[in-house]
Amino acid sequence: MEEKSRGKALAHVVAVNMGYGHERAAFALRHLAPGGQVTVANDYPGIPAHERRLWETGKSFYEFVSRFKNVPILGTAAFGIMDKMQRIPEFYPRRDLSKPSLQVRQTYALIRRQGMCRDLIERFKERPLPIVSTFFTPAFAAEEFDYPEDIYIVLCDADIARAWVPLNPKKSRIKYLAPTGRVVERLKLYGVKEKNITLTGFPLPFETVGGPHVPEYVRADLQRRMCNLDPHGNFVAKAHSLLDATFGKQFCAVKPTTPSITFAVGGAGTQRELVALALRSLASDIRAGRIIVNLVAGTRPEVNEFFEREIRLDGLVSAKRAGRVTILFEDNRPAYFSAFSKLMRKTDILWTKPSELSFYTGLAIPIIMAPTVGSQEDFNRAWLTYVGGGADGLAPQYMNEWLFDWIESGALARMAWSGFTNAPTHGAYRVESLLRGDEKVWRDLPLVV
Repeated sequence: MEEKSRGKALAHVVAVNMGYGHERAAFALRHLAPGGQVTVANDYPGIPAHERRLWETGKSFYEFVSRFKNVPILGTAAFGIMDKMQRIPEFYPRRDLSKPSLQVRQTYALIRRQGMCRDLIERFKERPLPIVSTFFTPAFAAEEFDYPEDIYIVLCDADIARAWVPLNPKKSRIKYLAPTGRVVERLKLYGVKEKNITLTGFPLPFETVGGPHVPEYVRADLQRRMCNLDPHGNFVAKAHSLLDATFGKQFCAVKPTTPSITFAVGGAGTQRELVALALRSLASDIRAGRIIVNLVAGTRPEVNEFFEREIRLDGLVSAKRAGRVTILFEDNRPAYFSAFSKLMRKTDILWTKPSELSFYTGLAIPIIMAPTVGSQEDFNRAWLTYVGGGADGLAPQYMNEWLFDWIESGALARMAWSGFTNAPTHGAYRVESLLRGDEKVWRDLPLVV
């Protein structure tokens, strides 16, 4: 799938296809790149065979350990070792955290001794534009191999490990685009110069936002969700003055429809068993037309097959034909990200582990959080809780009880409103403005959030 640039190309947009997070952020910035195409650093046409092997080794190990985590004792131990290498230290007390970690040293060893990303950087030099990378290795390599243009790293979590900052941050010219104020402050502790940090918010796809200043799509989608997720007006009764000021007196003139929930299980599909429990619990409600369920298999055939089997086992084949349960499955990632963006416009509730999808609460989507996988997700969970856009899910096998309690009480409507008002929405627009060199046109984001 090819997405044409809007006018002149502004940057080489770079990602890696380990999980979905790095490519999801890059997808929102694809219009900045030549031909509207994101470059995948570990899987582009002509990548040297030895580099592909280096990337595949790391990717295969990560995905294996992520799936193996569910194995009692051994899986937990293996994942713990990997997670420790990239664990984020406690923020307080503030202190100097600029000493490079083992992971940073390993990354530079791959770049300096084995030429990792050299071929990619040399290709970019043929058409020098700023590099905007959603992973650290291509950015480190660009600086190491004397790339002539600016180098940016887009950060994809609410807090980050030392791995994202180069060996000598005080001498580095790499610039950072931060999703949260906490990341801004963390980068300073890691030794990054303040002038090289810009708080932009996470880049959300343009097709889900709907405008650089007045987010037309987000407002329309929130209006629909508020009607679906607060059937008795419990939240509206408390917030009517704010809602009237935002939408006008007839803000809930939209006719309520059946609420929908989307289950996203992540790139490795590690939590599909939890979704199976939830689906089984909700089966009778799906058949009765009380809830619409969307299952996100991404680009993984085995996850798609798993969901198809669960639908058959739960007697939901006819409900699937009627559109009351759907599976989002695509054979390539750009098509998946595009379809996912469209799905987010239609969904009322998002169930996911607190990955980069935590930032989708900025689209006024309440998020039910599955258990975290890794240190960075613990911080995403804390951030999402602070902004009020999400809450920990309860036992999936009883979702048919507690999910409807949350709807009836207006709790999910409150989360949708909190995400809309507290979480950044215009990250992609801010990044574009920065690259265009526009005069400051954005109000400052709150540093804590």
